[in-house]
Amino acid sequence: MRRYIIASHGKFSYGIKNSLEMIIGERANIDYICAYVNGNNESVDNKIKEMLKKVQDDDEVIVFTDILGGSITNLFLKYAKKKNIHIIAGTNLPLVLEVVTSEDLPIDVVIKNSINSAKKSIVYLNKLIEKM
Repeated sequence: MRRYIIASHGKFSYGIKNSLEMIIGERANIDYICAYVNGNNESVDNKIKEMLKKVQDDDEVIVFTDILGGSITNLFLKYAKKKNIHIIAGTNLPLVLEVVTSEDLPIDVVIKNSINSAKKSIVYLNKLIEKM
C-alpha cells in the first residue's frame, strides 16, 4: 500500500490535503502535519514518529515537504535511508495530485514524472501573454 504524508510549516499541508479531497475525494492513506501552528509546541519529530508507526514494511511512503533545507524536511531526512520512504521537498498541489493518482506505476517513475510535470506547471503568465 502507498501512504502519503504532507508536512509543512503552518497550515499549508492541510490546504494541500483539503484541495486534493475536493478534486479526488477523501483518501484514508493521506496524512498531514501542520507544524508550529497556534503556539502548539508539540514536537514535530514526535508527530513524524507516530505517523511512521502505522507504516508496514511492505508499505511505500511518499513524504511531501514544503521547503528544501527547512526544519520539517530535515526531520524526515533521518528516515530517507529506509527503502520504502521517499521524500520530496518543494511541494505544490499539481505534484501531489499527480503522485497520488499514479498508484499503478513504479514509485521511482511516478516521482520522476511528477516532478517534471510540476516544474512545467510553474509559469509566469504575464511573460507568456506578452509573447502571444
